[in-house]
Amino acid sequence: MDAGISPGYLRLHGSGELAERARAACDLLRDCTVCPQHCHVNRIGGERGFCRSGASPTVSSYGPHFGEEPPLVGRNGSGTIFFSNCNMRCEFCQNYEISQCGVGYEISCGDLAAIMVRLQQRGCHNINFVSPSHVVPQILGAVSIAAARGLRIPLVYNSGGYDEVHTLRLLDGVIDIYMPDAKYGRDDIASALSHARDYTKHMKAALKEMHRQVGDLVIRDGLAVRGMIIRHLVLPENLANSEIVLKFIAEELSRESYVNIMAQYRPAWHAAEAGRSPVLRPLQRPITAKEYEYAIRCARENGLHRGFPNYG
Repeated sequence: MDAGISPGYLRLHGSGELAERARAACDLLRDCTVCPQHCHVNRIGGERGFCRSGASPTVSSYGPHFGEEPPLVGRNGSGTIFFSNCNMRCEFCQNYEISQCGVGYEISCGDLAAIMVRLQQRGCHNINFVSPSHVVPQILGAVSIAAARGLRIPLVYNSGGYDEVHTLRLLDGVIDIYMPDAKYGRDDIASALSHARDYTKHMKAALKEMHRQVGDLVIRDGLAVRGMIIRHLVLPENLANSEIVLKFIAEELSRESYVNIMAQYRPAWHAAEAGRSPVLRPLQRPITAKEYEYAIRCARENGLHRGFPNYG
């Protein structure tokens, strides 16, 4: 961690506000509005909504990860914690065993805190919460415990971008690096492919709130210490409407945004099955070089220049 930048959660922990935030977030679970699905179920009482998650966090796996963006990985890896379940149901999810089938095990917030400290002890440069949108209250509770146990490395919020602004505000000063997806430019496509209603409205509001909190990505000695990394996955036949998404990032967030324009789409989950609905048929092949180059060109034409290959 850069000597001039320390994680904000340490200050909040010292003042007692972090514990208060955790309690306030836990209250959201009683009539759940943690994410934009707004299921209004009592997760404390054992009810489960769209995300199929209860009062305790469910973790699939954790460990140093070297496949993330270079500013997160460094030499020792990003300390990823993969949460089971999801507040979206992407028909092409490559991690569907975790996100859709719920593979994992329920643990306590104390156990989650212990995982964070263990990853720090292994030399990881940050704690990377993967698919956290439906478990923000549990994360806040665990961070409060972990801070008391000596956690001091940056926290990364690695989400699908389908986040609720009032929940994100509880994370203000807690999360150091936001890494959301900006998946789609059209709501009808988002609904059909990810079952996320009003995705673009919620994604845009969420990314604006994230940017308000942490700003553009700050890198010190090759490592991210604060700011945003935005991911955009290019889909076949431009189903993601990359030109709309990238224009939004440039014009309403910042032209200094660090944007990872990803080319690794491959058919998975329902998109890999023959005979699915017509909207899924274009997803039964990888993207072409021209489709990827189009997204890169859209980014460059909108003045974006960080995080993606310098061509197109």
